[in-house]
Amino acid sequence: MKLFVNILILLFYSTAFSQTYNKEQQEAIDAYSKVINNPESSDTALVSAYVNLSNIIYISNVDTIIPLCKKAEIIAKKRLQQNPETKERLSLLESLATAYNNIGYYIDNYQNKTDTALRYYEESLEIQKIIKDSLGMATSVNNIGEIYRIQSNIPLALKFHHKSLKLRTAINHREGMAQSLHNIALIHKQQGDYKLALKYNLNSLKIKKKINDNVGLATTLNNIGTIHREMNNHDLALDYFNQSFSIRKNHGDKRGMSNSLNNIGAIYSFKNNLDLALSYHRRALKIEEELKRDLGIAKSLFLISSTEYKLGNINEANLLSKRALAISQKLGIPNEIENAAEIRYRINLKKGNWEEALKMRNLQFLMKDSMENESAIKAAASEQAKYEYEKTLAISEKEHEKKIAIEQEAKAKQKIIIIAIAICLGLVALFLFFVFNRLKITRKQKKVIELAHIELEEKNQEITSSINYARRIQKAILPPAKIVKEYFRESFIIYQPKDIVAGDFYWMEQRKNTTLFAAADCTGHGVPGAMVSVICNNGLNRSVREYNLIDPGEILNRTREIVIQEFEKSEEEVKDGMDIALCSLENKNDEWELKYAGANNPLWVIRKNDLIEIKANKQPIGKFDNPLPYTTHKMKLEKDDSIYIFSDGFVDQFGGPKGKKFKARAFKELLLQISDKPSAKQKEIIEDRFIEWKGSLEQIDDICIIGIKI
Repeated sequence: MKLFVNILILLFYSTAFSQTYNKEQQEAIDAYSKVINNPESSDTALVSAYVNLSNIIYISNVDTIIPLCKKAEIIAKKRLQQNPETKERLSLLESLATAYNNIGYYIDNYQNKTDTALRYYEESLEIQKIIKDSLGMATSVNNIGEIYRIQSNIPLALKFHHKSLKLRTAINHREGMAQSLHNIALIHKQQGDYKLALKYNLNSLKIKKKINDNVGLATTLNNIGTIHREMNNHDLALDYFNQSFSIRKNHGDKRGMSNSLNNIGAIYSFKNNLDLALSYHRRALKIEEELKRDLGIAKSLFLISSTEYKLGNINEANLLSKRALAISQKLGIPNEIENAAEIRYRINLKKGNWEEALKMRNLQFLMKDSMENESAIKAAASEQAKYEYEKTLAISEKEHEKKIAIEQEAKAKQKIIIIAIAICLGLVALFLFFVFNRLKITRKQKKVIELAHIELEEKNQEITSSINYARRIQKAILPPAKIVKEYFRESFIIYQPKDIVAGDFYWMEQRKNTTLFAAADCTGHGVPGAMVSVICNNGLNRSVREYNLIDPGEILNRTREIVIQEFEKSEEEVKDGMDIALCSLENKNDEWELKYAGANNPLWVIRKNDLIEIKANKQPIGKFDNPLPYTTHKMKLEKDDSIYIFSDGFVDQFGGPKGKKFKARAFKELLLQISDKPSAKQKEIIEDRFIEWKGSLEQIDDICIIGIKI
């Protein structure tokens, strides 16, 4: 006990150099220190003192949380086993619940062990339920929601944060309400819904200003800054980041200062003020190294190496990016590994280290693939089905409301008639009693329906957010536009899903001097089509990366096997599959050789105003009676040849003056008219033609068109 107290005193002395406490805080620290150093202090007082100390000094010396709260846990558990009186037991449980929350906070934020942190938060919540601590329950529910957000479990994260907001609103805990609004805003921001995120953040900001919560105010200002950055309002973003940094600096919040510095540096980097950006990122790195926070160090190293690369300091960027990659791999965080691998790829490409560049490229794509969580797609499908059911339920409730209104009107008329012709006052009185009773029931039903409608809107919002998150996952499997332009400068891609997520997708892979690319159309559209597209995209990746195939026909044969194997795992028969046009382009001594294989989708090549059509095998990628190997077609390309592959979404679209399909013949004529124009202009003309043709009619299918000019 004495040894621990001496250590604690040393911590206080070291803290004094890094943090100046206000008078009220210093008095509290002195009071709690006296309780701890008093050998006659009760166990209840000791537990409370240790926990309250951790609440005060953690900002300047975060490493004190674990020893202080663990000491409180040991004393509290020992005393609780002795069956203390009710009042003492309640106080011990309150302190123990707070200690568990504090430990969970440290493990989550400084050890990045989310599963362990979740366990501590859940233990705290169970204690708070026993002692009926509404405020404590709201805090634990909020913390659990944050863990699910970090783990990318968006539906559960929204569920717990909305639950926390309700608990805090019920007891008018304004600080907690502001925090819950802030956390909900963060989720919407991560899903790309910036308007909704800004709305929640501004509501949080109003509350924090009213209650003078400067620490929370800094976080919200920072988050508003990131939203404006994403919306390309860079000057506004910079202003919010600077406000946030000033508050964090005044409160000694080093981790927050580092975050603000990196955000400010990123804005200056965008404005091409690279020297200033570099100075801010280096200040952030210095803080993270003082905190010994590996995740923050990895992020700062990545940002510095990227800036050094832009400045042309390749050797410096090389050394820093190596450190960033090593730390990220040690932590095992896919997003950070992908970032570090991406800058390492560009550096090695610049230095001419082709083998290392390819290795980094593969690592980048591997990390991207690991973040493509198929279970999230399935969860989105489940939420979509739930949404459809609740939408039907809402319609039924509205119809029920209309029936009630009609019944009320009919009974009112009946009342007038009965009163008019009533012979007996007894019958009139009985009827009035009956009508009054029915009105009471109707009012109750109306309140129930209104509450159900509010809950339905919340559910609808959660489901839509989940599907939007699935869209981000699906978008991650598509080749980035800058990569496509890197290999095909004169090219365009038109990708227009019918719904939020799509069954169509485009695909690209580079192997030595050969570039593979495809336009694919999976069965269905929306969430079901998106699920099939993930499986088919994975089949293409495996065919090339695992089996080292580059011949289009062989790739389609192997992909068909992989897709059928995946669907055969189901207990039910699955007949879904994919139509695809797959090409490879190889440059041999400045001569281009094109290879093509297709499943139902053809290849069109336009040469000197003539359209050459190479037809596909009439069989899909999937189950098919008497399947045959896919045929690989070859042809030499000439300068100014134009290549087109596509799904059937455009040609099958209904529109025009008679509401008929556009059809392949009209599409051929359109391409012949525009093939001599630059790719960007071709894309614009095709998109305008589609809008004109569709008119006011609904888009019936996903659209994917790829055009490349040699």
